[in-house]
Amino acid sequence: MRFPGQIAAAIEVLADIETRHRPVSEALRDWSLAHRFAGAADRAAIGNLVYDALRKRASLAWRMGDETPWHLILGVAILEWKNTPAALNAAFAENPHAPPTVPDELIAEIATRDLASSPDRIRADIPEWLVPHFQAAFGDGWVEEGAALAGRPPLDLRVNTVKSDREKVARQLSRLGPQPTPYSPVGLRIQSVEGPRRHPNVQAEEAFQRGRFEVQDEGSQLAALMTGAKPGEQILDLCAGAGGKTLALAARMENRGQIHAYDGDKNRLAPIFDRLKRAGARNVQVRSPGLKGLDGLQGSMDRVLVDAPCTGTGIWRRRPDAKWRVTPDALQKRIAEQDKALAEAAGFVKPGGVLTYATCSVLPHENSERVTAFVASHGAFRPLPMRDVWRDVFPDVAFPEIVMGENSMLLTPRRTETDGFFVACLRRNA
Repeated sequence: MRFPGQIAAAIEVLADIETRHRPVSEALRDWSLAHRFAGAADRAAIGNLVYDALRKRASLAWRMGDETPWHLILGVAILEWKNTPAALNAAFAENPHAPPTVPDELIAEIATRDLASSPDRIRADIPEWLVPHFQAAFGDGWVEEGAALAGRPPLDLRVNTVKSDREKVARQLSRLGPQPTPYSPVGLRIQSVEGPRRHPNVQAEEAFQRGRFEVQDEGSQLAALMTGAKPGEQILDLCAGAGGKTLALAARMENRGQIHAYDGDKNRLAPIFDRLKRAGARNVQVRSPGLKGLDGLQGSMDRVLVDAPCTGTGIWRRRPDAKWRVTPDALQKRIAEQDKALAEAAGFVKPGGVLTYATCSVLPHENSERVTAFVASHGAFRPLPMRDVWRDVFPDVAFPEIVMGENSMLLTPRRTETDGFFVACLRRNA
């Protein structure tokens, strides 16, 4: 396919997403199945056009004068990928599969619309109802924080120290240009790509197939490591999902002790079995809902990790369609689930043990306010100073002052070049 055909396909996919209100990954998959002639490069270009349009939907619509799929996709091609309207129109004229050309009056309008003069919400690229939430989270820097969440993410890897080390994996992947992550001592980063190109398929690499690394954002790595898990301990990962943080904990514990991986949804938990086998993680016991579930674990865990369900505002770079689907009602639902998860987790922490609460959200309602509410209703728990937690876990890594509150940590793309993650640790009285 030529670029005009890729643009037309991206417009079709985006229209499908908006009409049928379904995830972008599902719409792209179905388009690919129905157009098997499209090659890998075509699928990458179409996917990047759609994802970029969703990441910057508000600012692109403002600069293009409308938010139809045609305006948004053409906005990506012109404003983000730096194709001139004249060049696009010339290519469109020669291609029967091209979308309508860009009219002269719109070309003139685009040239005069400076994003710097747009409303703050537009420059932040966030839904209007979330503005006060971002202001509460970031103060005067909320616009820049929102804009950073609208960028493309890098590809981060976590080295599995059960099977290898960071230097060896970096050498094995040297042609891909991985660099050590700034904070995680087991992380490697492949920088984000531009335009139609896509990240390399690292899951096809021998090192991945042999379990020497996993794909995991550095922020997620840090959230797992901040539990402070040590070899020989008893750990409960209460909302384990597909097991990303479970695997990080298993490696940190050198396969000693026991991790109990649980999730209330069997479908979310299903991928963990293959991942554990590939990683060589032998200290994980998967506990599915039903049957015995979590029986016998009450009051006996050294550490409990609650990676709570949330709105996902911190991972908008990877799931930009979720940005425009989240609603106030959805936020309230998540808050109720978070309070429930924390209350349930408290019963598994032994005296002197630690409860770690994490989300991939940047909203105070889901983060610091949940911790405050939990401590108010559970007097046996007290927040740990985050500086002390960091120094205990990462004694040789510089302390990131900008992301630390007194008793919590908030990572963001703007501050740490990671996804958005919140972490707080609370100790139960001995």
